[in-house]
Amino acid sequence: MRKVQISVRRLVEFVLRSGSIDNRMTSSDRALEGTKIHQLLQKEAGEEYVAEVSLKLERIVDGIAFSLDGRADGIINDQMIDEIKTTETPMEEITEDFRPLHWAQLICYGFMLAEKSDLAEVTLQLTYYQVSDKEVKQFQRVMSREDMGAFVDDLLSKYAIWAKASAAWEMKRNKTIQELTFPYDNYRSGQRELAIAVYRTVASEESLFCEAPTGIGKTMSTLFPSVKAMGEGKTDKLFYFTAKTITRQVAEDALDEMRRKGLAARSVTITAKDKICFLDERKCEPDHCQFARGYYDRLNEALFDMLQTEEAITRPIVESYARKYTLCPFELSLDVALFCDVIVCDYNYLFDPVVYLKRFFAEALGKYTFLVDEVHNLVDRARSMYSATLKKSLVMQVKRGLDSKKNKRLLNAINAMNKEMIALNKKLKDLEKTIYVQKDELGDWNASVLKFTFVAKEWLPQNAQSESQADVLELYFESLRYIAIAEFYDERYVTQVTRSHGDLEIKQLCLDPAFLLSEKLKLGSSSVLFSATLRPIDYYTNVLGGQEDTSRMIFSSPFKQKNMHLLVADYISTKYQMRENSMEAVVDALYALASGKKGNYLFFFPSFLYLQKVYDLFKEKYPNIRSQKQETAMDEEQREQFLESFQAGNEESLVGFCVLGGVFSEGVDLRGERLVGAAVVGVGLAQLNHESDLIKDYYNETIGRGFDYAYQIPGMNKVLQAVGRVIRGESDCGVVLLIEERFSADRYRALFPAHWNHAKTVKSTDDISREVAGFWQNR
Repeated sequence: MRKVQISVRRLVEFVLRSGSIDNRMTSSDRALEGTKIHQLLQKEAGEEYVAEVSLKLERIVDGIAFSLDGRADGIINDQMIDEIKTTETPMEEITEDFRPLHWAQLICYGFMLAEKSDLAEVTLQLTYYQVSDKEVKQFQRVMSREDMGAFVDDLLSKYAIWAKASAAWEMKRNKTIQELTFPYDNYRSGQRELAIAVYRTVASEESLFCEAPTGIGKTMSTLFPSVKAMGEGKTDKLFYFTAKTITRQVAEDALDEMRRKGLAARSVTITAKDKICFLDERKCEPDHCQFARGYYDRLNEALFDMLQTEEAITRPIVESYARKYTLCPFELSLDVALFCDVIVCDYNYLFDPVVYLKRFFAEALGKYTFLVDEVHNLVDRARSMYSATLKKSLVMQVKRGLDSKKNKRLLNAINAMNKEMIALNKKLKDLEKTIYVQKDELGDWNASVLKFTFVAKEWLPQNAQSESQADVLELYFESLRYIAIAEFYDERYVTQVTRSHGDLEIKQLCLDPAFLLSEKLKLGSSSVLFSATLRPIDYYTNVLGGQEDTSRMIFSSPFKQKNMHLLVADYISTKYQMRENSMEAVVDALYALASGKKGNYLFFFPSFLYLQKVYDLFKEKYPNIRSQKQETAMDEEQREQFLESFQAGNEESLVGFCVLGGVFSEGVDLRGERLVGAAVVGVGLAQLNHESDLIKDYYNETIGRGFDYAYQIPGMNKVLQAVGRVIRGESDCGVVLLIEERFSADRYRALFPAHWNHAKTVKSTDDISREVAGFWQNR
C-alpha cells in the first residue's frame, strides 16, 4: 500500500487553495512577529493551556495510508484546541468566516486530538491577534468526532488523486533509473572516482567538498550517481544549485543526456521572478496582473496537464503553460517543483533567509540531496544574503510622498525610523567620522523598523491605488529583510553606519556565514559542494559550513600538462603604488604574449580603472593588435557580442581586456582556436576597503588568518578561474602569463594547483617572446 506523509498545513493549502497572488499580503508572520505573539498568548492563557502540541494521525483513504502530522498552538483542558493567527486586518473586518482555510486547519487538528484522546466532540477555538492594536478576537465551534473525520477524509480523498499519480510516476521513474547506464562510452580521467564518491555521500547521508578541475565532467559526475541513488530510495529529491544561468543550462543538458539513455525523471529549472515575469513592470497584485488574478483557481488544472505531458520543464515550457492557463510563470515553476525529481535553481532558493523555498525547507518533508556547483562563488553570495541594509534616502522618499492627514499611523512609524537615523547621523558628525561600527545591534533602531513593518502591512492592501504604494512596498520589503537578518545577529555580525553623498546607510554585516550555511545544509540529508577551483579546500570547508570531519577530495586535471605553457613574469610589480611606474612594462609583456602567435587572447585586471589605463596605453603603443574591452555595465546582448568576436580563424589577432572576477573570467567556454592565451595582471587582491578589513579583523581574532581569508585566498581564486578559460578540452593548447612579482612568493605558490608545478619564471619581454615562440613551434 502506498504510504504518504503530509502536514496538515500543506494538505489544507493544496486541496482548498483559491483566489489570487497578492504581494501586498506577503508576510513572514511566523518568522517575524508570529512566534513571539504566540508565546505571549500561550503564557497568558494559564496553566490549563498546553502549548505547541504535536499531533499525528494514521488514516487509510482510497487505498493510501496517510500519515498526517501537525502542531497545534494549544490544547485547553484536554478537550479544546486553539489555533492562533496573527493579522494586520482591522478587527471589525474579521468575522467567523474570515479565512476558511484557518477553520480547515483547526478541524484537522480537532479530529487528530479526538482520535488521540478518544473524544466524542472537540471545541475548536480560532484566536485572531491584531498586531498593530494588540487586540484579540476569538471564535468557537463544537464539532463531533464523526463530522471532523468526514471533513478530513474528504480532504485526503481529494489529495489521493495526486498521491496516486505521484506513486505511479515514482514506479516508472525508479524502473528507468535501475536500467540506466552511464550516458557516455567512457569515463574521463577522475570522473568515475568522483561519481563513486558522490554516490557514497548520498547513500551514507553525509557531506562532501570537492575540487573537480575543468574537463572531468563534474555536472554529470554529480547528477548521474545522485539519480542512481534516488532510484534506490536513498534520496527523494535532487536540488542542483548554481550561481549562473549558463551552468543551469549545463545541468539541463546532462539530464537530457540521461533521458536519451532511457531515464524518466521530471526536472524543473527555476528562473528568477524578474527575468521570467511577463509584465514590463512587475507588480504581483490581482488588480494589476492578470497572471496573478485568480491564480489558485486555475493552478491545479495546469499542474495536472503539465505532469501528464512534460519531463524537462525548462523556462520555455513553464512560460508556455503559464500563458495557456494565464498563470504567473514564476509561481507556476515553484508549484510544479513539488512534483519534480530534480530542481535546478540559484543558490538563494536554499540559502537566502527571505526567498528560500519555504514549501520545501520550512518543514522537513523528505530526504533531499543538495548538489552545489561553482561553490567558490557562495562565500561572497552568502555574506550578501545574510547581510541587510536600509538607507535614509528611501525612508525620506516614502515620507515625502505621504499625505500627513490621511496616513498618520504610517507617518508616525516612518518618523520613528527617521528619528533614530538623525541620532546616528549626529553621532557620526560628533565623532568626525563617515563610518561607525559596533559589535552590538542597534536595539532602538531595530524596534522602529519592526514597528514600521506592522503598520505598512496593514496600510498596503488598504491603499492599493495610492501614488505612494510602490515606494511604501519597497521600504516594506527592505525592512522585512532587515528584521529577518536581525534574527541571526550574533558575534559573527557587526553593525556599520555609513555617511556618504548626503545619505545615511545602516547595515547589518555578516562577517562569517559558515554557521548559517551549515544550518541550511542540514535541511538536506546529503550535500556535495564542488567547483573547478576550491583551493585551499580547508578554507572553503571552513567558511561554507563544513565540519572538521567533513569529507574533502581534490582531483587532478584530466588535461595534459604540456598543453598549457605557464609563465610567471615576476620582474614586474603591479602593487597599487607601483602601477603607474610599471604600466609600460605590463603593456610590453602583454604584447610579447599576443605577438607570439596569431590568435585570440584575454587579459585580466583587478579593476576597471587599471584596465582602462593599460588598454589606452596598449592601443597607443601597439595599434597593429586589434583590441576590445569589457565595459562597466554590459547587458546580455553586449556580452554575447563581446564573446562572438573570439572566433577561430580570425584574420588578425584579437585581445580582450577584462576584469578579474567579472563575467568573462569564469563560465566562459572558448574552446580550441577561439582562445589561445591569457594573461592575469596582479594576484587578484580586492582594493583595500572597510568591509574587507572588518572581515580580516574578525578572522584575525578567531583563527589568526585575517589577510588570507579576507584578501589573499579570494583573490587567488579569481586568478585560478581566469586561467581556467584557456584549456577547455583535451586538444586545447595555450599560453598563460601571470604578471606580478608576488606570484613567485611562497604564500602564493602554495595556492598553485598541482598541474601548475611546471610554471616557468621569465625575467624580461625577450624571455616571454622566446618562451611563447618555442611553445608554439613544438605544437
